[in-house]
Amino acid sequence: MRAVWLREFGGPAVLVAGEAPDPAPGTGQVLVEVAFANVTFVETQFRATGTGPFAGALPMVPGNGVGGVISRAGDGVDPALVGKRVVTSTGGSGGYAQRVVVDAELVFPVPDALSLDAAVALLADGRTATGLVRATAVAPGERVLVEAAAGGVGSLLVQLAKAAGAEVVAAAGGAEKLARARDLGADLAVDYTDPSWTAHAGEVDVVFDGVGGAVGTAAFSLLRRGGRMAIYGLASGSWSEVSEEDAAARGITLVRSIGDVAAMREYTESALAAAASGQLTPVIGQRFPLERAADAHAAIESRGTIGKTLLIA
Repeated sequence: MRAVWLREFGGPAVLVAGEAPDPAPGTGQVLVEVAFANVTFVETQFRATGTGPFAGALPMVPGNGVGGVISRAGDGVDPALVGKRVVTSTGGSGGYAQRVVVDAELVFPVPDALSLDAAVALLADGRTATGLVRATAVAPGERVLVEAAAGGVGSLLVQLAKAAGAEVVAAAGGAEKLARARDLGADLAVDYTDPSWTAHAGEVDVVFDGVGGAVGTAAFSLLRRGGRMAIYGLASGSWSEVSEEDAAARGITLVRSIGDVAAMREYTESALAAAASGQLTPVIGQRFPLERAADAHAAIESRGTIGKTLLIA
């Protein structure tokens, strides 16, 4: 089968397409014929430095989220699963390939009303956005600031916060991304590359910080007393400089975790159901053939992408 290999850490060019052995499902596992593979910012960090939430010995096939059709079921697995459309995580390796083997208990059936590419776009970002909105208890009438509002998670946060009855302030970089945030329902869109962006944004009750660095630190200053700040990403390359002591002094709650394994599964199922019913729409901004995984990584690192980036297997 075709796959993308990572044999050394470095720039996007270290991702090289080639052949890999066909995997076979063992007891309790299924074989998935991959149609789409998710590409995330943290995967670009792992490719560059070998650090992050994933681990693996080189050489390896990277990739953590895929969607496709189950073609084989191992011993102990309900054979009725064969032929089902599913999305699943791979544990951080094996996703950039035409076929993957995963534990049957890790797959999520894709609702009939939802396209497979949309389901893949929601696998990681949908559960994250759903969990963040619930963990911060966004309430009607509150003002909510969403950083990187045109990104994979951010674009979903805009929609979910609006659905919860909040006034949404979208922060992003550049006119195209600001326009996309407005299209998604943001009440106000501000360009955080403008040094005076916080003055335009105004005070807020909730901050969703997926950028970190100077942007996240500045966003913290906008929170009213009793506000909440969910810190979940560092697209800038560093975490926001916000301490528990500073937050406590202002009566602000910092949210750094959104739940255990069981909660994450429920968040995923909720996001898939919401999308199937038309209440949530993932933004897929870029698609690349599997062999061009290096280009997909380069695009994400350039900060020029909108929404999700997928590989077509």
